[in-house]
Amino acid sequence: MEKSPKSLILLGPRQVGKSTLAHQLKLGLQINLADEETYQQHIKDPGLIKRMVLADSQKLTIFIDEIQRIPSMLNTIQVLIDEDKERRFLLTGSSARKLKKGQANLLPGRIFWKHLSPLLYWEIKDQFDLEKALTIGTLPEVYLEDYGKTLLRSYTSTYLKEEIQAEALTKDIASYSRFLDLSAELSGQYINYSKIANDSEINKETIRRYFEILVDTLIVEKISSYTQVPKERKARQRERFIFFDLGVRNSVLKRENSKFSKEEMGFLFEQWIILQAVYLNRTLDLDWKISSYRDDGGIEVDLILETPTQFMAIEIKSSKRVDQKMTRNLIRFEQLIGKKTSKVIVYQGDAEQKFSNDCVVLPYQNFLEKIINNVSK
Repeated sequence: MEKSPKSLILLGPRQVGKSTLAHQLKLGLQINLADEETYQQHIKDPGLIKRMVLADSQKLTIFIDEIQRIPSMLNTIQVLIDEDKERRFLLTGSSARKLKKGQANLLPGRIFWKHLSPLLYWEIKDQFDLEKALTIGTLPEVYLEDYGKTLLRSYTSTYLKEEIQAEALTKDIASYSRFLDLSAELSGQYINYSKIANDSEINKETIRRYFEILVDTLIVEKISSYTQVPKERKARQRERFIFFDLGVRNSVLKRENSKFSKEEMGFLFEQWIILQAVYLNRTLDLDWKISSYRDDGGIEVDLILETPTQFMAIEIKSSKRVDQKMTRNLIRFEQLIGKKTSKVIVYQGDAEQKFSNDCVVLPYQNFLEKIINNVSK
């Protein structure tokens, strides 16, 4: 952020540390639109921001928090940047939806867009606890402080239940509340909209719109299906949505204090590994393609990474032991697509292994370190 040659807008859900990170920089003028009095001043007087900036002689970074509350302010910011190329802004936001909905000027060519995620493995590996990450998540304050679980409950009730419901633009709050619980239950699963509609008694198109709201408000990550397969397989592809933080997902279900079964922990582990890849890709602007694959013929691949240097098909296992049977889907997938594939099983064991069919087995820590090392090269 310090070295960026342009202004920045930093997007991320609340409590991931956007404002805390911003305050590590040398800031000049600071405007917090989350503060209701400040918000009202600027919404009533659109010219106020320009007069304040022109009166600021420090020439330090101008920080505006929660910019999505007044999307039209971006028009004035564009003018201010164009008038003085050395003028630098740092903007934060917790909802891309409000910017899109407000038909905001997205400042093409004038500002870099960045995303901030919950804490990643590489940031906290010296303090990393897998069970903790899978159950209460890695929002910084939740993970690092003793009162984390209490904060997590408050986060879920005040942020998700109120702000996201308001975003739904619907009078049917009851159906949206049911959907929010359902979306947490379905986190990481392949979505069948028709089945969900039948089970929940919520219209299929309404469910699609609700999922779009969760994506736009940065609450879930959308994982697309890999589609470069023979035509007869394509119709069987489905999307997956994963909650941005597993602690938030568990708290929506009121399970942040639960003891999860071995099977449940395995499913959470799979989602966590996928999120690490998604967030690393976005944080470092790697331009990877990330997807997964499943079809009615029984072939399933948890994670597919397409990087400039390799094509990886990855099976994620929570067990501490593996056998060659676990490589079956990777072999069948490679045969299906007719493309040379790096075949990897990520697991919770300690030893790296390699089967005779070229499938490599990596402890999850080794897998994550290999990814970051490849990026650094």
